[in-house]
Amino acid sequence: MSTLRNGILTTAEAALELAHGCVSCTVRKDLLVLLRRLHRRDDVDRIVVHLDQWLEPEPICWAINHVRVQMGPGYTDGPAARDVEITGVITAVDTDHWLAEALGDEDLDDGRTVAQVAVGQVEFADIVVAPQLDTRTLAVLRRLAPRAWIIQTEEHVQEAVANLDDNARRGTSDDPCGPLLAGQPPLDADGDVGIVEFEANRPFHPLRLHDAIDVLFSGVVRTRGRLWLASQPEQMMYLESAGGGLRVTSGGKWLAAMDDSELAYVETERRALSALIWDEQYGDRHTSMAALACGADPAEITTVLAGALLTDDEMADPQLWAHFDDPFGDWHEDPCDESVVHAELGTATYDFDEER
Repeated sequence: MSTLRNGILTTAEAALELAHGCVSCTVRKDLLVLLRRLHRRDDVDRIVVHLDQWLEPEPICWAINHVRVQMGPGYTDGPAARDVEITGVITAVDTDHWLAEALGDEDLDDGRTVAQVAVGQVEFADIVVAPQLDTRTLAVLRRLAPRAWIIQTEEHVQEAVANLDDNARRGTSDDPCGPLLAGQPPLDADGDVGIVEFEANRPFHPLRLHDAIDVLFSGVVRTRGRLWLASQPEQMMYLESAGGGLRVTSGGKWLAAMDDSELAYVETERRALSALIWDEQYGDRHTSMAALACGADPAEITTVLAGALLTDDEMADPQLWAHFDDPFGDWHEDPCDESVVHAELGTATYDFDEER
């Protein structure tokens, strides 16, 4: 911690070691407590949380905003966000290696991939420091993090922090039901870099989709999307890929599958978006995907995905849909590995308790 007093900068350093090798325990019992205590110090105006390169900022920010902290006498129990506010997330990119890592399939020891970490850190950032950028990497960054400042030297960080747009993330995660192209990324292709959109108003056959998603493993930096599986009529499935790894999880119920008590808690924005595509028979069920291609053929992606949709004959016999073999269940990861441990926040090492 650095303290500036009377023009003199004093620095004190202390490492927070993993409690029992558990990141979530350390965050919950040490980091969040420290943030709330620092808030009460008169000589602290700004707190910078520096994460190790293998830690993703999204679950840390989620914990700051949502995880309940018990502080003891003199404090009101609640998340650290009662006392501190995330004003911005900054990440630095090794431009010599980042793009290759973002497109790769190298695994980490905890079940994540290097691409997941490399892509996630940039996508979640409000400011990306990326020196000596080549045009191809810059084109990817602009589409992956359209709301972020992209600067080449640390000298401009303070200016960027002070001038973040109103729609900057500031530690807020994406809503699976929200816009897939938030921040208005460039839609025109820049060389072999571009955004590929895929929309469908009929469901996927689960087995054919399982084979088709291989098209997203080569030459694609990031894919996000909502899936309608014929075998799961109530559940919206949420797909997220980074480089050569992909994850499909349950994104909750479709509005058409909710009862009145569940609909009462649905956000107005989601209701409005669903009303635009509402079908008399299938309601808001649909597929919507956005892939950030870097070398992949956009036409091949859309053709392969379209081939996994139900045929006209299959659409005519919906009673058979529930009997389709479904390799996805309520959670699936590719490349397939049943031994991988997963958690709600999308990493194998975080398991925070939400504020209640």
